[in-house]
Amino acid sequence: MTTDEDELYDADEDPDEDPYALALRPGRGPVYLRLDDGRRIRMPVHRWHEQPTAADSTVLERCAGPVLDIGCGPGRMCRALLSQGVFAFGVDITPRAVALTTALGGLALRASVFDRLPAEKGWQTVLLIDGNIGIGGDPRGLLRRCAGLIAPTGCLVVEVDPQDVQEQCTARFENVQGQAGPYFPWARLGRPALRRIAAGLALTVTDQWTSGHRCFAALTHQGSSCDRPDADPTATEDGGAAVV
Repeated sequence: MTTDEDELYDADEDPDEDPYALALRPGRGPVYLRLDDGRRIRMPVHRWHEQPTAADSTVLERCAGPVLDIGCGPGRMCRALLSQGVFAFGVDITPRAVALTTALGGLALRASVFDRLPAEKGWQTVLLIDGNIGIGGDPRGLLRRCAGLIAPTGCLVVEVDPQDVQEQCTARFENVQGQAGPYFPWARLGRPALRRIAAGLALTVTDQWTSGHRCFAALTHQGSSCDRPDADPTATEDGGAAVV
């Protein structure tokens, strides 16, 4: 018996047309992000297709609805939030990502974060996780855009690099068979750089935490908060990087 999900996974798709689609095909071996200087970063594709991890749960517990997940992929975070009674909506540029999200019970729209989106300035939580701070290769522009999406009392939750890095580059997806898509703008950002950029955008880091080797921060408009009185924005605990 073939399910709609099986058909989505098995459907032919030209990787040159959409390089991100390479990372949405589970069971086909590792997928890497190849940087323009030759380095490659192994993408956690298996995580995108599984139930939320312990680190994901630390994000989910900080989400107040409505939630917008930028670069939602197959929609694991959206679906987990919906199952908890929290309204969540995903946005992704790839048709397959949106189709997978909706086929598995989530809600998603095919669009860029820089397109006009529903409920602008009305989202209580906006997520930029799984490396999505790199979208567009311009973290300052991306954070400015996301600041325009959250409500006056809303939060932007960002996953950052565990290293102290601020890097703008180009990259492409590739697999172990050597298939690769075209290069696109990308960026990597650690906590110190996030704080510097946020300060120039009237955003404040109100919470930061580490789970395993994954690092996160919550940002709000200056003068607002995520309503987490127990948050310690000065806490740090760095982990290792998955660069091979």
